[in-house]
Amino acid sequence: MPKLGAEPIRRAALVKATIEAVGDAGSLDVTVAQIARRAGMSPALAHHYFGSKEQIFLAAMRSILSLYGAEVRGALTAAEGHEGRLRAIVRASFGPGSFRREVVGAWLNFYVLAQTLPEARRLLSVYQQRLHANLMHDLRPLVGTRAAAVARGLGALIDGVYIRAALRTGAPDARGAADLVLDYLDRELEGRP
Repeated sequence: MPKLGAEPIRRAALVKATIEAVGDAGSLDVTVAQIARRAGMSPALAHHYFGSKEQIFLAAMRSILSLYGAEVRGALTAAEGHEGRLRAIVRASFGPGSFRREVVGAWLNFYVLAQTLPEARRLLSVYQQRLHANLMHDLRPLVGTRAAAVARGLGALIDGVYIRAALRTGAPDARGAADLVLDYLDRELEGRP
């Protein structure tokens, strides 16, 4: 009989193993057996906790989005003013929990998964809507009617930097990534109404 509390620990281990396996493989072409082995358990136990490979992938995606959300909320608590909040959102987008090699690789592959799995598409849509809403909140007072266009540009640039980071070798350059996006923000803020 399993110990009380073992399920959340095992689920978390499987999620972590999924992110690492997808990030290492560079694709979603990993098996439940590979994920389970990396987590130190049997494939049957992995299926027991999640039911399918797609459900394991979705749990990993939720975990990544949850960590990203926590990084953004943490950055916003220390930010002052609309411009400070925008800079905090950008920096948090390349935070230490979210902008690691395996997580960047997993992000890229979860975008691919969203092409065929409606639940993955919904999760990515929630992420994009929250990012857009957070950016709009602070862009409206700064750039007025251009807020939606600037928010779309910032979102696209953040996503694009992740794609480029996934295709490079070595550790992602979080500071360089944030600086690139902040440079775009600075140019847009220079054109304030």
